[in-house]
Amino acid sequence: MRALTLLPLLFAAPAFAQADVRADVAKDLPSLMTIYRDLHANPELSGQEKRSAAILAAEAKKAGYEVTTGVGGTGVVAVLKNGPGPVVMLRADMDALPVAEQTGLAFASKVKATGMDGQPTPVMHACGHDTHMSAWIGTARRMAALKGSWSGTLVMIGQPAEEVNGGASAMLKDGLFTRFPKPQFVIGFHDSASLPAGTVGFTPGYAMASVDSVDILVKGVGGHGAAPATTKDPIVLAARIVTSLQTLAAREIDPQDAVVVTVGSIHGGTKHNIIPSEVKLQLTVRSYSKETRQHLLDGIRRIARGEAIAAGLPDELMPVVSPFGTPGIATFNDEQLTNRLAGAWKARFGAERVEQTKPVMVSEDFPEYREADPKTIQSTLFWVGGVPREKWDAVGGDPAKLPSLHSGFWAPDAEAVIATGTEAMVTAALEVLGKK
Repeated sequence: MRALTLLPLLFAAPAFAQADVRADVAKDLPSLMTIYRDLHANPELSGQEKRSAAILAAEAKKAGYEVTTGVGGTGVVAVLKNGPGPVVMLRADMDALPVAEQTGLAFASKVKATGMDGQPTPVMHACGHDTHMSAWIGTARRMAALKGSWSGTLVMIGQPAEEVNGGASAMLKDGLFTRFPKPQFVIGFHDSASLPAGTVGFTPGYAMASVDSVDILVKGVGGHGAAPATTKDPIVLAARIVTSLQTLAAREIDPQDAVVVTVGSIHGGTKHNIIPSEVKLQLTVRSYSKETRQHLLDGIRRIARGEAIAAGLPDELMPVVSPFGTPGIATFNDEQLTNRLAGAWKARFGAERVEQTKPVMVSEDFPEYREADPKTIQSTLFWVGGVPREKWDAVGGDPAKLPSLHSGFWAPDAEAVIATGTEAMVTAALEVLGKK
């Protein structure tokens, strides 16, 4: 790993040991749970988070922060300056998903909204961002109350549109690092459907994958299904492309370099006996390093064109490969910062509640903050377990037998997530900002 000349790393301090953070969080938890239930019952889709943002902004103002709203759309920036020292940014995402809730909770969402396709859709916090926002408020309160234990500047942001991979870049484009103090450290957490409630998970290095959505328009010459020799069948060609794409992972990438190339959608044809003139494929592509990512994207184009040539198609009927939506870069947790915080969490929670977790192939837009200036910014995104302990024990700790994130059945142990998330975020912030 390259060396980083970040002097604030020396600005550590365990001086908050006398502060009973856990007891203070416990006293605050009833209020935070009221906020959580409200947020859960009133979810908002990406880019529509006005009500959620207003709640975060009001709570931060009440705690004494200087608050700005409407950053990057509906983003919230709350700044608390407290003397000399490093700048730490803590982030929570605010948006929900177009998912129908099936948890059976008394405060389950009944909200419907207009989706990005212009169609009405049910909305649910199926990814736990309601717990993130609630812990954000708890952290803001505790850090304001503990001003005597730390020195520096705390920037807390409520980020919109994480689920569509656009909120972080929108806030950066709107001057997040120029209008407000620029951080040397960026820290966030995500609830986990793969860890028991109350557990803290950390992953040094690559933690989440990059994501690219790719469309392939496979062309052909349509005709009667009874006379295939008079056509150039795009369905057969599409099937060849789908099969050959799997060799990217199986035969072109180092087996120890995790990648995913999934064809999630294939559409073509209208009737049993008609060979269509085109087929549409939709892919999701996941990887970690920039080099591997580029190899995959180049390989998709190469395979699509190569299979079309093998099928005898002329140049004017070559497949059209195009990106779709906003790509996302891989989440890289700086080892120095991550391991340092892991030590603080173990001291705070005990080693039995803190574990190193494996990288996953899901994606986040959290790494956009580090990528804005990787020479001066360190970041880490950690996990807080959300699976209720009784459910975890009932399946022997096998998350494959439990609802996942983005499921209509995902109902985390919100009290444990919010309490642990708040305590872990306060611990992380004080580890960097605490007085010597």
